[in-house]
Amino acid sequence: MWRYCTWLPIGSRALRGSMPHMARAGYGEVRRPHLLTTPIFYVNAAPHLGHVYSALLADVQHRYSALTGRDTRLSTGTDEHGIKVQQTATTSGHDPSSFCTAISQQFRVMFDTMAISYTDFVRTTENRHIQAVCHFWKTLEEKGYIYKGIYKGWYCTSDEAFLSEDQTVESRDAEGKKIRISIESGHQVHWMSEKNYMFRLSKLRPKLLDWLQTEPVHPAPFLRIVRQWLEEELPDLSVSRPRNRVTWGIPVPSDSSHTIYVWLDALINYITVAGYPDQNMAPWGPSSHLLGKDILRFHAIYWPAFLIAAGLPPPEKLLVHSHWTCNGVKMSKSLQNVIDPKECIKQYTRDGLRYFLLRHGSPERDCDFTHYAVRKLLNSELADALGGLLNRCTAHTINPGQCWPYYECNSVPQSAQIELQRLLRAIAELPGVVHQYMSRFQANKALEAIDVSVRCSNAFFQSQAPWKLFKGEEKDHAWGQSVLYITLESLRLYATLLQPAVPDIAKTILDRLGVPNVYRTLKGNNFFAATLGEKCYFQGQTLGSECGLLYPRLGVE
Repeated sequence: MWRYCTWLPIGSRALRGSMPHMARAGYGEVRRPHLLTTPIFYVNAAPHLGHVYSALLADVQHRYSALTGRDTRLSTGTDEHGIKVQQTATTSGHDPSSFCTAISQQFRVMFDTMAISYTDFVRTTENRHIQAVCHFWKTLEEKGYIYKGIYKGWYCTSDEAFLSEDQTVESRDAEGKKIRISIESGHQVHWMSEKNYMFRLSKLRPKLLDWLQTEPVHPAPFLRIVRQWLEEELPDLSVSRPRNRVTWGIPVPSDSSHTIYVWLDALINYITVAGYPDQNMAPWGPSSHLLGKDILRFHAIYWPAFLIAAGLPPPEKLLVHSHWTCNGVKMSKSLQNVIDPKECIKQYTRDGLRYFLLRHGSPERDCDFTHYAVRKLLNSELADALGGLLNRCTAHTINPGQCWPYYECNSVPQSAQIELQRLLRAIAELPGVVHQYMSRFQANKALEAIDVSVRCSNAFFQSQAPWKLFKGEEKDHAWGQSVLYITLESLRLYATLLQPAVPDIAKTILDRLGVPNVYRTLKGNNFFAATLGEKCYFQGQTLGSECGLLYPRLGVE
C-alpha cells in the first residue's frame, strides 16, 4: 500500500494520514478480470472524431485500471453487416467483403495511431463472431424468446432501427415534401410490413426494471432517460430481415431465407471477445460498455434483454458520452465541418489531441471543438504549467548536479511552514480525488484536479525561489534543496497519474526524472517518503537525459 501523509509539524512521524478510503478501494485487491468495451464502429465511412473520442474514453479507463493494479481487458472493433454497408459497398464499386476489410483496417490504424491500448479487435465478419451469434440465436429459440410474426411499423435505414410510432415525428425534406423522421436521430423512416422473426422483448420489462435498480447507466442524466423509456410497455422486437432484402449479414441458423437483425448481430460482439459460447468465459460478468448517447436504447434496452433471455448477466455499467460539435454546429460532410483526427494529430501531436478531448470533453453534455480552444488549452496546461514545472526543476542553473537532492526535515523555515503544509495536504489528497473521478467516468475532472495541483507546485516553487536560496547561507541552501526535492516528487506524482491520458508526455517526464519502470505505477508506490524522515529511493539518484521542450507552445490566431 502506498501512503500519503498529513503534515502538521513538517517531518513529524506522529501524524500520518493515509489515502482517502475511496482511493484505497481496489488497490491490491484480487478481482476477476474486468471487460471494458468501446462500441464496434460501423464501416460505412472512415473513422472520425466521435469514433476517436469513444475509443479514447475507454482507453483512459483501461490504462487507469492497469495503473492501479486491476486486471482489465479492452475490446474494440468494427460492425460490418447490414443494408447500409451493402449499399455503400455497391455504390463504391466494391464487393462488401473487401470494402469492409479496407474500412476496418482504417479504424485499426487510427486507433493504433492514437495509442488505444485495446487487447482485442473484433470484426463481425469473423468466424468466431458468426459462431457466437448463431449459438446465441439458437439459445434464444430454445428458451422460447424467438417466434415468427408480422412486423408492421417504421424502419430507419440510416440507423438500422425499428421504431414505434411515438419515436417518430412528421417533418419535411429539402424539397418541402412531407416525410417522417426518427425523433432521436433526425433520419428519415419508412413504413414497413414484412414477415420476420420476433423477440419477446415485452416479457422482459420487469427484469429490465430490476436491473435498472442497480443504477448501471452513467452519468445520471442518461439513467433517467432509460427509466422514462421503461415507464411504457415494450413492444416485441423484430430480429430478422428477409434475405432477399438484406443479403449482407448472418443467416438465421434454422432459416436461411432470413438474415439476423444487424443490431442483435453487432451487440453480441461483447461476448464474442469474452469467448462465448465457452461456458468458462473469464471476463464476462464484470463488464462495462462505453458508448455514445445516440445508441443508448440499443445498449440499455435491447442488449440487457437479450442477455437476460439467454441466461447471462446484463452489463455491470454503461458509460455514456455526448457528442462533439464544431464551432457550435453539428459536424456534417455537407457543411464541410467534420474534424479529421489525422490532421489534428499532425497539428497538435497524438498526446495533444488526447489531452484536449479528455480534458475539454464532458460525458454529460455536447462539447464544442474549435482550433482556438485546442491551442489555448494545450498552451496553458501542457506547455506552460506542466512543461514549465519540468523545465524549472531540471534546469542546469537550478540543478547543476542533475540529480535528486536530499530533503532535510529541519530545514523548513517558519515562514514557509503554512504554505508547505497546504501544498503537501493538497498533493496527498490528489490520488484519491483522481480515483473518485475516474470511478465516476469523469476523466475531464481528474485532469482538471491534476492541473490545479501542477499550478500549486509552480506557485510554491516561485514563492520559495530556490535559485535565490542556493546563493544564501547553509540553512538557506538546505531549504532550497528540500524545495527542489518536493517539486521533483510532485512532478513524479503528476506524471504517474497522467500516464493513462497522455502516455508519451508522461513517459518523457518520468524518463527525464530518471524514474525506473517499477516506480511508474500507483500500486505499491510511495511518494514523499523523505518528508517523513524515511528512506527515499530517489534521493541522490541521477536525472535522465535532457528532453528539450515537453510540449511546444502553439500559435493562437
